[in-house]
Amino acid sequence: MMITRKLIPTMICAVVLFGWVPAVLAQDVQGSKDHSLISRYPGSTIAEYRQKAFDEFELPLSPVADGKYAKTQHLEGKVTGIYYTTPEGRSALEVSRNYESALKNAGFETLFNCAKTCGDAPPLGSVPLDECCGNYGNARYLAAKLSRDSGDAYVALWVYDGGSDIKTFLVVAEIKPMESGLVTVNAASLASDITRTGHASVYGIYFDTGKADVKPESDATLKEIAKLLQQDPRLKLYVVGHTDNVGTLASNMDLSKRRGDAVLAVLSTKYNVAAARLTAAGDGPTAPVASNDSEDGRAKNRRVELVKQ
Repeated sequence: MMITRKLIPTMICAVVLFGWVPAVLAQDVQGSKDHSLISRYPGSTIAEYRQKAFDEFELPLSPVADGKYAKTQHLEGKVTGIYYTTPEGRSALEVSRNYESALKNAGFETLFNCAKTCGDAPPLGSVPLDECCGNYGNARYLAAKLSRDSGDAYVALWVYDGGSDIKTFLVVAEIKPMESGLVTVNAASLASDITRTGHASVYGIYFDTGKADVKPESDATLKEIAKLLQQDPRLKLYVVGHTDNVGTLASNMDLSKRRGDAVLAVLSTKYNVAAARLTAAGDGPTAPVASNDSEDGRAKNRRVELVKQ
């Protein structure tokens, strides 16, 4: 996805400028720079900077309660943390609204935000910045996501009102693109699972979020399913779509059934499996294999099950 933005010199109009990196100010800490996706609020300086090519980060998606977040999303990839000091005379509201508006205009989706009701200070070590985030009760927080072909980008932004000064804490996590074309299952392992338990969980069939179109990187796994059916001509299967619990029950039940239908269609048309040997179904979120309270658990629940008829 290509994002182009018209550069507007007015201070309050363009905080996030994609493809534009301002000159590093003399007061910035050595070795620091603005992130290539997100510029600083004009006049700010970098007081702390951390970047790792591959790391993990728990993106907060809820207020802090009893010293922990009720909801987070586990992210892995390139993680950058920047602490900015903001010029005098500006308010936390002004700074945060500029970031919020610019992120929205650039295509970011807001996942969670709060202002002055965000709970206590973040758990120790939860943010890759030593100074973050002071008295969290006086902070404005925003979590946002940008979907892109090269790997989704997530932003966590705290704007802290210290009274005499405004501090901005920014974390950008860029998800490392998945290497496609890898066989995650094979016919032998599928046959073993079905013989042993009557069903097999398949995680190598991919869909875009909320959609039922089978993605091309699913081919390697679909070939193994076709091979399984070729090796046992008597085998008949239910092809059952499963989702996590994000969204309504009705929408997830519909989506999971449509995904089962889509897999059946690809197997019968592209891989010459007799349609009579397959029956599509959808269980939505009603048969989880892990807790939906974490992203890891939700990922395990988003699957296709092959069930022996």
